[in-house]
Amino acid sequence: MALLTGKRALVTGVANKRSIAWAIAKALSREGADLALTYQHERFRQNLEKLVPELPRPPVMLELDVADDASLTAMADGLSQHWDSLDILVHSVAFAKAEDLAGPFVETSRDGYALAQDVSAYSLVALSRSVLPLLKVAGGGAILTMTALGGERVMPTYNVMGVAKAALEMSVRYLAWELGADNIRVNAISAGPLRTLAAAGVKSAHSAMAELPERSPLRRNINQEDVGDAALFLLSDWSRNVTGNILFVDAGFHIMA
Repeated sequence: MALLTGKRALVTGVANKRSIAWAIAKALSREGADLALTYQHERFRQNLEKLVPELPRPPVMLELDVADDASLTAMADGLSQHWDSLDILVHSVAFAKAEDLAGPFVETSRDGYALAQDVSAYSLVALSRSVLPLLKVAGGGAILTMTALGGERVMPTYNVMGVAKAALEMSVRYLAWELGADNIRVNAISAGPLRTLAAAGVKSAHSAMAELPERSPLRRNINQEDVGDAALFLLSDWSRNVTGNILFVDAGFHIMA
């Protein structure tokens, strides 16, 4: 029997084949989980439709804008029409204005700061709340989000996204405390630099990828599958007493000065 046979997982944030969320979705599906995938608008739905034939079982597909409460409610209602419970939630969503990443942090716009916090950090809280009834029906479950080293240390050009990731990581801890009473675990993966759509707008990500083989303890870069397999651990019963943690998947780069 596969590790996640009989489990149901909602995965957000699949934009294309390089998405971390897609690597996680494939790992979960490989181990027997039934999937529900969300997309923000029609273009991303079309991207998803090209990818899903790679999965062993067809997923449920639901539209979702994490910055819109009505959309969150509609997504949860739609999900409940397919499933009466949920075991796993993967939050892999973040956004900041390009100009707020490229320019000096001190010049961050008020609305840009609020937008980055809303989409990249608060959405974890809102999304968790929207599916909480389904997680409770399952008798508990696991929630996972994605962060980065820029949430703990200064990464030039990560700017407002780094601040949002810091808020996201603290949200993980508060959610872990509150939801633990319902047997729901909440963790995050801090992934090393990867070639993804989100990283395309962060100049420092490209230099970090070049540094990893020289400066990381394991002397190599990581790939999306490395993150997917680590996520599999955190979302399975193998990590049944792990919650409120940030797991670094970066070849050890985060320990270096």
